[in-house]
Amino acid sequence: MRVYGSEAIRNVAVVGHGASGKTTLVDALAFVAGSSKRHGSVPDGTALTDYTPDDIERQYSISLALAHAEWMDTKINLIDTPGYLDFTGDALAGVYAADAALVVVGATAGVEVGTEKVWEYAGDRGIPRLPVLSMLDKEHADFERIYQDIKKNLSAKVVPIEIPVGEGPDFHGIVNLFSKRCHIFKKGTKTGEYDEVDVPDEYADRLEQYSQDLIETIATTDDALLERYLGGDEISRDEAIAAMKAGMLRGELYPLLCCSAQSTYGTRALLTKHVELVPAPTECPPVAAKTWGDAADVSLDASDGGPLVAQVFKTVSEPHVGEVTLFRIYSGRVGNGADIYNAPRESLEKLNHLSVAQGKDRVEVPELHAGDIGVVAKLRDTHTNDTLSTQGTPIVLKKIPFPAPLIVLSVAVTKRGEEDKLSMGLQRLHDEDPTFDHTYSAELRQTLISGRGERHLEVVVKRLERKFGVHAELGKPKVAYRETFKGKGEGQGKHKKQTGGRGQYGDCRIRIEPLDRGAGYEFSKSIVGGAIPAKYVPAVDKGIREAAERGVLAGAPVVDFKADCYDGSFHDVDSSEQAFKMAGILAFRNVAPTCKPVILEPIHEVEVWTPDENLGDVMGDLSSRRGQIVGTEPDKRLTKVKAFVPEAEMYRYSTQLHSMTHGRGTFRWEFSSYQEVPPDVAERIIAERKREEEEAAKG
Repeated sequence: MRVYGSEAIRNVAVVGHGASGKTTLVDALAFVAGSSKRHGSVPDGTALTDYTPDDIERQYSISLALAHAEWMDTKINLIDTPGYLDFTGDALAGVYAADAALVVVGATAGVEVGTEKVWEYAGDRGIPRLPVLSMLDKEHADFERIYQDIKKNLSAKVVPIEIPVGEGPDFHGIVNLFSKRCHIFKKGTKTGEYDEVDVPDEYADRLEQYSQDLIETIATTDDALLERYLGGDEISRDEAIAAMKAGMLRGELYPLLCCSAQSTYGTRALLTKHVELVPAPTECPPVAAKTWGDAADVSLDASDGGPLVAQVFKTVSEPHVGEVTLFRIYSGRVGNGADIYNAPRESLEKLNHLSVAQGKDRVEVPELHAGDIGVVAKLRDTHTNDTLSTQGTPIVLKKIPFPAPLIVLSVAVTKRGEEDKLSMGLQRLHDEDPTFDHTYSAELRQTLISGRGERHLEVVVKRLERKFGVHAELGKPKVAYRETFKGKGEGQGKHKKQTGGRGQYGDCRIRIEPLDRGAGYEFSKSIVGGAIPAKYVPAVDKGIREAAERGVLAGAPVVDFKADCYDGSFHDVDSSEQAFKMAGILAFRNVAPTCKPVILEPIHEVEVWTPDENLGDVMGDLSSRRGQIVGTEPDKRLTKVKAFVPEAEMYRYSTQLHSMTHGRGTFRWEFSSYQEVPPDVAERIIAERKREEEEAAKG
C-alpha cells in the first residue's frame, strides 16, 4: 500500500446514534474509493468494520474499528464507532484520534440521543463536524424535517451544501450548491456513478434559496468575503470552499451533506468533501504535551521532523494474536521494526509488522508519517491511553477522558477451576476498554464488574467466554453494610479451658460506647492494680477487633465505637495472649447486643441530568428509592437533580433512567457516608443474612 505524507491524510471519526447507518457508510466509502474490494452488509454480517462475532451476532457495532479510503491522492482514515451509549468509550476514543467528525443522522429518525452525545464529544474536543443525512432512500425520509431537527437540536450553524433530488424510494440525485450542478445517479450503479446535468426546473427555487443561505453563512465568517458579497461580487467555488474550511476549524459553521450508503448514492461527493473540507493533520492546531520526568510543556506539530509521539486510543485482544494496538501519530515518523518507549511504564517496545487496518485485515507498511493512524500487534506492556515516544525524548500526552462506569454487577464462574482465568480475562478486557473495571471484594466475597450499562456488561461476559474460555454469569452485587451502637454497655468475657496439660485462662471486663459517625474504633484501658498484666491487654484489643468484624445483627463489621478494658483476672501459668484474645472476643459478643446495635448502609451522592419533560418522573423514582432530594438547577439544556440515595436502591438505576428519559438522562454517583437504615429495612437485611447462613450450612 502507498505511504502518505501528513498533508495527504484526513482522519475522520464516523459517529452517530445506533442504527443511523455509520458502518454501512464506512463500508460504502471504502468500496466506492476502490480501497475495499467488497460492498458488505450489516444484516449479512459482511460489513467491513463489523467483523467481530459480537458485532455480527447483534448486528450493530460494539467496538471501534478502522478502515481507509484512498481518494484524490489522499488517504482518508475512517474510524467507525459504536452508536449505543453503553459503548460510548469507543466513540470518545474515535473522536480523540480524529481531526473531524462525520456525524451520521438517519433521514427518517433524525437527531437521537446518541447523536446529541457524540456532537457534544466532538465539540468538547474542538474538531470540525460534518453532519450527513443518511438513508435518504428509505420510506418516510424527509430532508427538510430532519434539517430543521438538526438546527434545533444540534446547532443553528448547520448549513446544507447539498440538497436531495427526490426523497424516499424516489431519491435519485443531489444538487451541489457550490457548483450549482445536479448529480443524477445511474440506475444500478455499484460505486455511486452519476451524470452531471443542469438543475431540474422544479428545483430552481430551492437551489436559489439554499445557495443564498450557504453563501451568506460562509461570508459572515470572513470579513473580506462579507464586504465583497454585500458589494454584489460573486464568490467563486474555491473561495467558498476555503472560507468554509476555515470557518469549520473555528466552529462557526457545519456543512450538511446527503447520501444513501446502501445504494452508494452521494458517496463520491462525500469523499471529495472529505478531501476538500476536513483539515490535514498539518492544518490542525498544535497538540499540548509534557516531557516525562520534569513535566515541562511541549507543543507538538504534525511534522515528520519533530520528536516521535503517538497515543494508543484502542487496544483489542485477539485470539491467537494477542494484544493489537491502534495508535495515532501526533509528531514524527516511524518505520517498521522501530524501537519505541512507553515512558510511564518504563517499557521499551518494538513495532514489528507495522500496519494500517482495513476492517479485520491489516496491510503492512514500511513507515507511517505524522498524523497517520497505525496498527501493531504484540506490544508487551502498552495499553489504551498510553503515549509512545523515544527514550531520548520521553513525552506524554493528555489522556482521553473516558467516562466513569455507571453500573455495578457481580460476576461468578459457572464452571469450577476457572477462577484464575476469570481474573486474567477481566484485566485484559479492562486494558482494552477503560470504561470497564473490576475488583474483588474480600468483605463481600464477590467479584464486582462495572461498566456503562447492562448491555455493556453482557458483552463483557460473552467476550470472557469467546476470548478466554471463561464461563461466567452476572448477578446482583451485595451491599457493604456496617453496624454500630446507639447505647452503652459493659460486661465480662472469660475464656477458661483445661486440656490435661497447661490450660488456657483469660478474663476481661469491657465497656462499649458509641462514637460519632466516621470516628472509627478506639480502644483504651483503665485497669488498676494489675488485674491484667500489660502484656496481655493488646490481645484483648485484638480479640475485640476480630469479633467486631463479624458484627452483631447481620454479620457486617461494627464501626464507630469505643471499647475500654477496665478489669479482669489472670492465671500465672495458664494465661497467654491467645487466651486473652479469646476473652476479648467473648466480651464483645456478650456486651455488644446490650448496646442497641443498628445497621448502617452506604449512602451515595447522586447527580442526575434529565430533560425538563422527564423531571417529575426522575424525582419520583429517586424518592421511591428512599432518596433524599436536596435540589435542582438548570445545566445547559438539561436540569440537574441532586440527591442522596442508599446504595442498595441504586441497583440497575442506569437502565431505569435510560427508560424514563428515552436515553437522554445521565447521572454520576459517588460514596457519601454511612447512615442508619430504617427498622423495616433492617429486618429484611437480618432475615436475608439468616437465609444465607442457613444455605451455607446446608451446602
